[in-house]
Amino acid sequence: MKKTGGRLIVDALAAQGVERVFCIPGESYLAVLDALHDSAIQTVVCRHEGGAAMMAEAHGKLTGTPGVCMVTRGPGATNAASGVHVAQQDSTPMVLLIGQIERGMRGRDAFQEVDYTHVFGTMAKWVAEIDSPDRVPEMISRAFHVACSGRPGPVVLALPEDMLVEEAEVAAAGPAVIAEPAATPATLAAVAARLKAAKNPVVIAGGSRWTADSRAALARFVEAWDLPVACSFRRQMLVDHLHPNYAGDVGLGINPKLLERLQGADLVLLLGGRLSEVPSQSYGLLGIPSPEAALIHVHPGAEELGRVYRPEIAVNATPGAFLDGLLALDAPAAPAWAGSAAAAHEAFLAWSGASPVVPGPVQMAPIMAWLQERLGPDAIVTNGAGNYATWIHRFWRFRTFGSQLAPTSGSMGYGLPAAVAAKLAHPERPVVCFAGDGCFQMTGLEFGTAVQAGAAVVVVVVDNGMYGTIRMHQEREYPGRVSGTQLANPDFAAFARAYGGHGETVERTEDFAPAMDRALAAGVPAILHVKLDPEALTPARSLSDIRAAAVAAGR
Repeated sequence: MKKTGGRLIVDALAAQGVERVFCIPGESYLAVLDALHDSAIQTVVCRHEGGAAMMAEAHGKLTGTPGVCMVTRGPGATNAASGVHVAQQDSTPMVLLIGQIERGMRGRDAFQEVDYTHVFGTMAKWVAEIDSPDRVPEMISRAFHVACSGRPGPVVLALPEDMLVEEAEVAAAGPAVIAEPAATPATLAAVAARLKAAKNPVVIAGGSRWTADSRAALARFVEAWDLPVACSFRRQMLVDHLHPNYAGDVGLGINPKLLERLQGADLVLLLGGRLSEVPSQSYGLLGIPSPEAALIHVHPGAEELGRVYRPEIAVNATPGAFLDGLLALDAPAAPAWAGSAAAAHEAFLAWSGASPVVPGPVQMAPIMAWLQERLGPDAIVTNGAGNYATWIHRFWRFRTFGSQLAPTSGSMGYGLPAAVAAKLAHPERPVVCFAGDGCFQMTGLEFGTAVQAGAAVVVVVVDNGMYGTIRMHQEREYPGRVSGTQLANPDFAAFARAYGGHGETVERTEDFAPAMDRALAAGVPAILHVKLDPEALTPARSLSDIRAAAVAAGR
């Protein structure tokens, strides 16, 4: 039976197991929207293409399967680029489908015409146009394979408007079968021998292509070998923070004790990650290209091995396949580093268990401690970028797999779209988004998406009336010269109520717990507008402290 290109697109997505798509509608792909009308695939109608793309990216990060975003041509596509960039930097599988001008109009600078190969070529793993309806199953199948294979990432497919109404008779392809590279026995033996010869080894887990099973395998491995294990920037959920071998996260505001341990390591087992700018402390942690400490680099994308650092042993493998092989080998009975994991974990507990007092009537440390107890280990916590995220990085103890959604790309506005995607995927789990006042306003209208989709997320807007991270840098470099960082903010609680959600304002620490209880019980999306003193810029130093230090340094 012949079907339109639009119908074939939807059938191909269903064949890949897609349960929902995130979109902003456009006339350039009306045929696809019409086909979705009769499909079991849920259509999540968003408010901005950037938010829709971030939802798709968060779905991919949470599930390991590509999130799908649909946008229209021209400005719709360029708006979505922010989410594509997150997927690229975070190694997340994602498929972006873009409505395109008619094929016969190409090259004339037609209405909203964009050359997607050039626009997305440096961000996406593959960019292509489906020029004939009979190629739809082939191209969608390839998109899912490319998005998930090796180092995962985004794929962009353009859909010409006239192609979508043409008909063809072609069967949908089956679900993508993704290769799982694994280490050879000889490589595993070399890794084991090199580890046993070390005196101060450290494991750093990061990247993507992890599963609950590979996370559990990592825990068994570091237990058997008595190794300290740290997590890369915004990948803290890869290890239970109460595991006796957990050493903390390697990112912004790193625990000085952990940094000292990493600097003193004679061997680093980098498992799944790339150790890019943030976790490498601006590329200062290891020497480039030849690290001072021996490096064993395990990564599913062969192209990443040796790209920045020259490893002593390069292993092209997924984290799970590598760990399964390594667990079959004997651990040392009395390693030279015995006791270092316990010491590293003790240092983490002291660092994350501190309760610094900051200026103002709202104290974030006790709020975080209460939330941890109230929400339990299955809660999903999301955030974007800003100084407020420090409270999560340092004080939240992630316990379970799939409990963290945060952009390693440092994208503001990510937390709310990610929370919506998480709640739709796991309606039975509490989902809490942390956002600064500036961060929230980047994608705040997606609160309307949450209401419309019935995603009962709770958003904690930490409002200090400024772009706090930039103000921090500004005071450090140009003390007292405030420029471009102040914000005049609305009543965020009233904003929530205007959309039909639950909204409350919190101006004292003791008011937070009852307000959160009411928000969780409301059964609708909620916003808690937490007013934080502008002086409370970081857990360690106030705004005035940062300015005074800069003045004393002669800036």
